[in-house]
Amino acid sequence: MKSFTPKETVAELDRYIVGQNAAKRAVAIALRNRWRRQQVGADMRDDITPKNIILIGPTGVGKTEIARRLAKLAGSPFVKVEASKFTEVGYVGRDVESMVRDLVEAAISLVRDEETKKVRERATEAAEDRLHELLQHGGTLPNKPGGFGFAPPQPQPSPRLSDADREKLRAKLSAGTLDDNEVEVEVSENGVTFLKNFSGQGLEEVGVNLQDLFKNMPGFGNRSRKRKLKAPDALKVLENEEAQRLVDSDRVNRDAIARAESHGIIFLDEIDKICSREGGKGMGPDVSREGVQRDLLPVVEGSTVTTKYGPVKTDHVLFIAAGAFHVSKPSDLIPELQGRFPIRVELEALTGEDLVRILKEPKSSLIKQYTALMATEGVKLDFTDDALDEIARLAQSVNDRAQNIGARRLHTVLEKLLDEVSFDAPQLQGSAVKVDVEYVRARLTDLVKDEDLSRYIL
Repeated sequence: MKSFTPKETVAELDRYIVGQNAAKRAVAIALRNRWRRQQVGADMRDDITPKNIILIGPTGVGKTEIARRLAKLAGSPFVKVEASKFTEVGYVGRDVESMVRDLVEAAISLVRDEETKKVRERATEAAEDRLHELLQHGGTLPNKPGGFGFAPPQPQPSPRLSDADREKLRAKLSAGTLDDNEVEVEVSENGVTFLKNFSGQGLEEVGVNLQDLFKNMPGFGNRSRKRKLKAPDALKVLENEEAQRLVDSDRVNRDAIARAESHGIIFLDEIDKICSREGGKGMGPDVSREGVQRDLLPVVEGSTVTTKYGPVKTDHVLFIAAGAFHVSKPSDLIPELQGRFPIRVELEALTGEDLVRILKEPKSSLIKQYTALMATEGVKLDFTDDALDEIARLAQSVNDRAQNIGARRLHTVLEKLLDEVSFDAPQLQGSAVKVDVEYVRARLTDLVKDEDLSRYIL
């Protein structure tokens, strides 16, 4: 796992997120504490649990982005869930343990991608061997008799190419001389299609993975069918097939579970939506609020959740909760759950200066994104500094008069501003469009002044 000092973590987050230094410091310390725990002796390591965090702030200020970038920075399994979609155990809906299963799936995908990269070179060579053999036989291989049974026989490895032949094959592929050559390859397809039609609360509750149960039965397993593909497309299919064969699935599962347990991050959004209603006494069972809080307690504190890959302990999973808390406050959570989130950080509402920085500074700022999109059509967008100031001022004005949605308002303002250019871009190929303060005011000022229109359009 990657290790960063708190200062390095904050500096990396600064590349994508403007402001919110208190929140960045909190998550940077939490990340470093994970590395510190790994350096502690084994006798104390299990007793050191992560200090979970609640991020408090209005929408559009960067709560989700901070957690997402932190996980990506550390290479940790990460999952974002909405607290409002859970219901108490025993009622229709998703139970809170499903977020741990989602975390394990994210860890499996992460580890499998890493292992695939390690064997990619060998997989490519094996795929080239198979493609060369197919081309030698006119695009098809003779059928090989299979034994009686549920699973098809494993294909025999193709003869290994010499370095000279391999270079010739790669040269032909690069030059495009094999683009019209068709070869016949076997493409695997999952036969248990009806199992995928269940909703989220269906199969995940079953300890046994039904797809694994059915896959070796006739007519249900991973069937394969022959398809004719162009040589370059066939090479990609063969590469993926060889990579899957070279990756040890059992090892992937073991490493993924270990990583989810030690380095997993669960971002629990909209936690304010499960706060108890005021005066809620006498209203009967509340299956989506206090009941969910009670169910969250053991998972956040540390419990064992059964998944199809094996049991997963949540003792050292880092939980980052977030909410706007407009009509409620953290003290409205049940006391037991409040104690599971000892660190509380309040994020600041964005100012006009922050909106200007958001337009300019991040690595993939909105201005850079729109400029890159228009460049694909041969249109050069040129934003002046006074235009960016005016865009930020207008966005802030709408936020002040309507609902404050933070930086997300910039999306709506820019879409309206560039609507004409985006529509006519194919006809403007080779031209340059200068977006200055007059351009912005001509297209947005009247719309912003009309409060009724701005409520519906901006």
